[in-house]
Amino acid sequence: MKNKLTKNIIERYSRQIVLKDIGISGQKEIINSKVLIVGAGGLGCPIADYLSRAGIGTLGIADYDKVSLSNIHRQSLFDSSDVGKFKVKVIKNKLKKINPSIKFKLFKTKVCKDNITKIIKNFDIIVDGSDNFKTKFLLNKFSIKFKKKLIIGAISKFDGHVFSFDFNNKKNPCLKCFYQSDPSDEVLNCETEGIIGPLAGIVGNIQSIQVLKSILNIKDDFYGKILIMNFKSLNFRKVKFNKKNNCVCSK
Repeated sequence: MKNKLTKNIIERYSRQIVLKDIGISGQKEIINSKVLIVGAGGLGCPIADYLSRAGIGTLGIADYDKVSLSNIHRQSLFDSSDVGKFKVKVIKNKLKKINPSIKFKLFKTKVCKDNITKIIKNFDIIVDGSDNFKTKFLLNKFSIKFKKKLIIGAISKFDGHVFSFDFNNKKNPCLKCFYQSDPSDEVLNCETEGIIGPLAGIVGNIQSIQVLKSILNIKDDFYGKILIMNFKSLNFRKVKFNKKNNCVCSK
């Protein structure tokens, strides 16, 4: 654990250290935190970018995909020279230039039930940047099992959703409590449904703020709610939902 901040570290993070909710003690908490991002695409890029700039000590990134030309309009850490390269390696190389002190743990694999325990067990907070509900529900299930904090994002067309869960609190509902049935992955399919590019950056950055608030234990009434955003109408609303008695989080 890092207990002393050098002059250079204080200067690097000075604009957030001055916030009364952070300060020197809060910055130490950020530097000593371990965060895993699952999915290195439209959501994962801005999440990784801003968490590394904030000073997250250990950043895990899990994704098996390579950069394609169609990714670039919404996946902010990639450019044309990255096409054909593994996303996790590209992100690490770019973010190391931004913040050399970050420790990266890369998982160049698809997260599944066979490897998820090994991948998530050593992280404090799990951030979902995946593009399918199978992965989101898997992260939900195992975050409950290991009592992790979980921040979930979803984007499609002009719409964005964000969930925030703290499974140390047994009163918290989970993702399964919200969905009456498993949604079709076509809902999140950018190839068929389409997406406006800046949406990914906005939703991903909301997720990164939720991560930092969670690390800093900033009082938040967002747990057990969904933030629903439509950027065509610029309509934002938070909706509360309750824990189900027969849900996986109630067992």
